[in-house]
Amino acid sequence: MGPGVAGIVANPASGRDIRRLVAQASVFPTAEKANMVQRVLASLAIAGVGRTLVSTDLGGISAAVLRQLGRHPLPGVEFCDKEPLTGTAQDTTNAVRRMVEAGAGVIVCLGGDGTARVAAKACGEVPLLALSTGTNNAFPQMREATVAGLAAGFIASGQIDPDLVTHRVSKLEVVTKARREIALVDVAVTLSKHVGAKALWDPASLTELYCTFAEPDGIGLSSIAGQLCPSPRSSADGVALKLGPVGSTPHVVHAPIAPGLVKAVGVRGWGVLQQGMRVDLAVGGGVIAVDGERELELKPGESAYVELRSDGPWCVDVRAVMAEAARRGLLRTTSGNEPKKERRR
Repeated sequence: MGPGVAGIVANPASGRDIRRLVAQASVFPTAEKANMVQRVLASLAIAGVGRTLVSTDLGGISAAVLRQLGRHPLPGVEFCDKEPLTGTAQDTTNAVRRMVEAGAGVIVCLGGDGTARVAAKACGEVPLLALSTGTNNAFPQMREATVAGLAAGFIASGQIDPDLVTHRVSKLEVVTKARREIALVDVAVTLSKHVGAKALWDPASLTELYCTFAEPDGIGLSSIAGQLCPSPRSSADGVALKLGPVGSTPHVVHAPIAPGLVKAVGVRGWGVLQQGMRVDLAVGGGVIAVDGERELELKPGESAYVELRSDGPWCVDVRAVMAEAARRGLLRTTSGNEPKKERRR
């Protein structure tokens, strides 16, 4: 196959939400995000990608990458600079759509759960490789950007069939009268009246929680379910929980809902959330949060439902890609100076 196309989108706002003020979460500075983009770019070139589209931003990531490229040029790098920047999630959406239109074989996304969710909504059938640079990182992978870039490059260049090393994940779809939204990890119903600062850090107002997966060692709201009813990412089903104030529920879980923030959460009960099952949400004029961020405000009496679906984004299994690359010898060359094998006597 030909050289192939890849995309890189980096969110300058990831890891900078209000949870930084109430927890001891680590910070991914702009300089490190720019360095990660540069490492991915270098690896994509090694893996044979001939054209890479990079998102632009108002936070300084793309500017830093451009300066680095001036000192260490890489062939085929283009910036998605045709759309006006807004400083919102729309910038990520616009960039990913541009990459899809350009024929990208894979999109590398730097951010947290929220950034991955926005990218997943726009990437369609193009595989997504989400790298963690956010506050809560239940969905993105903690991977070295160099290795992630190689894995993405082998797929984008056509050297490894994506059918062998990608898998489709589940998603939660929330539907209201006016809006349709998705979540890759969890959907929560809160008694809050307004979206406010978006990020959730106080579980006292939560009444319902729905998760695509629930890992005992996870972070974020899904860790609540992970301590009660673990459900692996490979499972087709999810988990549903009813929550309430501590002291009025039969169960209490001390869950790491954010880095450095372990909170007591009251749980009334839980059960399996099956694929295709629609559950009416008892919002009652509250707010619905997706992947840890309050997004949907509902008026009293306004209805909404959540459904677990199997048509989430295709995700890259970095370990599987690199194992296949090793099997095929994609990073090996023959110098002609190999030591001779000793003869058996």
